[in-house]
Amino acid sequence: MKPCKFSLLRIVKHLNSTSIFGTTQGQYALHFSSLSLCEIKSPITKLTNVPEVSTQSLQTSISCSQWHFIEQISDTLTPTTISTALYNLRASPALVLKFTEYLNPINTDIECLCLSIAIICQLPSHKPSLQFIKTVISSRRFTYKDLFNGLVHTRERLGISSSIVFDLLINGFCELKRADDAFKCFYLMKHKGLLPKIETCNNMLSLFIRLNHTQATWVLFAEMFKLKINPTVYTYNIMLNLLCKEGKLKKAKEFITNMESLGLKPNLVTYNTIINGYCTKRDLDGAKRVFKLMKAKGIQPDTYSYGALISCMCKEENFNEASKLLSKMEECGLVPTAITYNTLIDGYCNKGNLEMAFHYKDQMVQKGIQPSVSTYNSLIHGLIFEGKESEAEDLLENMRNENLIPDGITYNILINGYCRSGNSKKAFDLHDEMLTKGINPTHVTYTSLINVLSKRKRMTEADNLFSKIIERGVLPDVMMFNSLIDGHCANKNMERAVFYLKEMERLKICPDEVTYNTLMQGHCREGRVEEAIRVFEDMKKKGIEGDFISFNTLISGYSKRGDMKEALKVRDDMVNKGFSPTRLTYNALIQGFCKNKEGSYAQELFKEMVSKGIAPDDGTFMSLIEGIENVDKFLENDI
Repeated sequence: MKPCKFSLLRIVKHLNSTSIFGTTQGQYALHFSSLSLCEIKSPITKLTNVPEVSTQSLQTSISCSQWHFIEQISDTLTPTTISTALYNLRASPALVLKFTEYLNPINTDIECLCLSIAIICQLPSHKPSLQFIKTVISSRRFTYKDLFNGLVHTRERLGISSSIVFDLLINGFCELKRADDAFKCFYLMKHKGLLPKIETCNNMLSLFIRLNHTQATWVLFAEMFKLKINPTVYTYNIMLNLLCKEGKLKKAKEFITNMESLGLKPNLVTYNTIINGYCTKRDLDGAKRVFKLMKAKGIQPDTYSYGALISCMCKEENFNEASKLLSKMEECGLVPTAITYNTLIDGYCNKGNLEMAFHYKDQMVQKGIQPSVSTYNSLIHGLIFEGKESEAEDLLENMRNENLIPDGITYNILINGYCRSGNSKKAFDLHDEMLTKGINPTHVTYTSLINVLSKRKRMTEADNLFSKIIERGVLPDVMMFNSLIDGHCANKNMERAVFYLKEMERLKICPDEVTYNTLMQGHCREGRVEEAIRVFEDMKKKGIEGDFISFNTLISGYSKRGDMKEALKVRDDMVNKGFSPTRLTYNALIQGFCKNKEGSYAQELFKEMVSKGIAPDDGTFMSLIEGIENVDKFLENDI
């Protein structure tokens, strides 16, 4: 066979001739097919300087599925040509869907796109039209109002009675998490006298809850009732989930009654939602009542129902009851999940009962349930907390042997454990390993590392590490700053400690009582009680009243300076605020009076202290011995 002689330019001219829509249409198909076989090479090269293609020739090309040719001429098409061809092909949604793959955004306008959407919506499945709508929305070429009005015009032009295009538009915004635009389209439908489907409303409600748009959720729910859009069980389950998140369990139970009055039967999800709500509030008795009610209604609990109760029991340290419920669950033919076992394992690890924790880990394996990374994290945490670092390392190796990849939590647990034991080298080695594994350290990681450096008075290294943290874009937390401030205060570098307080303010991280107490203690250690007072006043201005540590710090500061009048004023203020004097309070005051050679006041405080069952420390007792005149009488009468 000789090579085909046709050129693409000749074909275009041929397509633009009126005869092609007559008896030569079959010839056109043959010629185009020959062209595809003979002359097209890959990669495809777009034609240049091609005459404008007519509406009829484009329509014929689409009808004959000549997609290769359409790809060649797509850049030459105009919005008008495309719109007219689409309108003429309105009865062929499958062809229109295919044609949209070749649309060049530059050559389209809102009319083209809305026509495409409306026609594709006629397909049995709405997935293609929803996907196309999402593509159009994501281009951000048009506002929600432009698209809605464009679809209104298109719907009227095509004589479509169904409002599905608007439902799909709202669902498109929902899937792209553009809640505001979805809600605005809802109101546009309302103003047009159109009702969205209940499934569309449910999608909006679910999105609002996921995005914590609580007020919008309730507004939409109320609007649904005004418009008489009948809710489903799924609708009520969504709203019950919101009520439980808000802790409004009483109202949640009222909703169930309301459901039933509408003829809607609560299902397993309904009761599980309520059970989980009670468990979240740690109201185990309430959760049990709903559990029993569910069974009484003939709805059998599932793994989630039992799992929620077991989790709540573990949080309340009712481990025996949790174990019994696990057995009951298995008797009912339900197979516990890894999450259920992880709950028990984590609970026992937190309680320090590693024997039972490993027992349930072994039970998981026996039942063919693969331990997860979370399983190992709980066990490693339990071992680290008990100071069993070597066993934790062995477990980490077991984890890797089972093809489980340690995550950031795993490393943070190990790093924190080594930091607590003072093994900074091992902690930093693990930090470096995180980086090589592509795991980004978090503020939790760095807080542990800075804490160990501060405790070991390696403040230059701590400062340098902090600078690197900021460079890496990790936002420090209040605990990290507290570690830095504590380290510099302990090293008597108050200027640097105050610098970090200002850094907290710059980064909009609120200092807490620990921050202020640490600074106050640092100033008092250097005899700068006035500075400590200023910190105390600043703390109160920030709405933090201070605790007994704050007051004791000031009392100690004044006492060391010998200013006992001020020390007693702080003590009285402390009592007025509802804080009882502690051993630290009495020790500071007694030592202060003894230092001032005011032994009689010291003895009175000593008697008061002992009468309250507070034992003095050795330093206080020695101060009394050295600070009073008649030691023998004191020893005879008061000791």
